[in-house]
Amino acid sequence: MKIFPAIDLFGGKAVRLFKGDYNQMTVYSENPSEIALDFEKQGAEFIHVVDLEGAKTGETPNLETVKKIVSSTSAFVEIGGGVRSKEVIEKYLSVGVGRVILGTIAVTDREFLVDVVKTFGDKIAVGVDIKDGLVAIKGWTEKSTLTAYDFLTDLEKLGVKTVIVTDISKDGAMQGANYQLYKDLNSKFSIDIIASGGVSDYDGIKILADMNLYGAIVGKAYYTGAVKISEAIKVANDN
Repeated sequence: MKIFPAIDLFGGKAVRLFKGDYNQMTVYSENPSEIALDFEKQGAEFIHVVDLEGAKTGETPNLETVKKIVSSTSAFVEIGGGVRSKEVIEKYLSVGVGRVILGTIAVTDREFLVDVVKTFGDKIAVGVDIKDGLVAIKGWTEKSTLTAYDFLTDLEKLGVKTVIVTDISKDGAMQGANYQLYKDLNSKFSIDIIASGGVSDYDGIKILADMNLYGAIVGKAYYTGAVKISEAIKVANDN
């Protein structure tokens, strides 16, 4: 299983939110590219980046910071956060990002989703944020009428290769992931699933690795010191 250590960006800084709440933000570093370098030193081959400002504006306010992260490490970088246009996708790919993650627009504008998957192929991933069993949109503030199963069925048909699945209730809470959800989805779909939200200790990483999940994002657990990326990678590869 691949480990994706996470960097959330706001104002050029690395931050973390608690359950997606912008009012509960902690700044962890003024220099996110240094964190990316630390990830690489610990053996990370993948980095998951979210532009929290972009999530609000639909633009690329942290593009220069993203560029620095990409250039400071040889790791594969994926990014999400308010991606709503081809122009934004092209901007990120032009600075060396390997994969761009669509959020709300993948739910609300199927025509756009079909178009960009056709244009960019496996460089497009989709974030599937789940709240009370339904796919959440607009920064987790609204629930759609889609179940995770219905949405993933459609994504698989369209040729989406990678999805990042988050159980919102688990995100940043350090209480473990929703293992049953990942097990169910992984058994039903051939799409690559990356677990996000609640990956808070080595036991949890082992559980996810043992179910042959494609990947897991490690966020707050790294920043609080609960999980070392080097050890997380070792656990993920030991199964």
